[in-house]
Amino acid sequence: MDLDETKIDEAVLGLLYLKSFEEFGTARAWKGHDWDALSRLHAQGLIEDPRNRNKSVVFTSDGFARAKANCEKLFAAVGGK
Repeated sequence: MDLDETKIDEAVLGLLYLKSFEEFGTARAWKGHDWDALSRLHAQGLIEDPRNRNKSVVFTSDGFARAKANCEKLFAAVGGK
């Protein structure tokens, strides 16, 4: 089956937002997602390099804004509930 990596990246970014937190003045999320998707998000400038010893990734400001938008677009309940 052929997969649309753009849709996968949008979903991963939205899921990262769901589990995001602030630490040391930066928005972060646990990096328990597909490494290929995380690498693509890094290449797009949405997260800092995930290949390090940290258990979390750091969002760029643009990445955090897009993560929030993707989360709302993909996972918000109909009718705002």
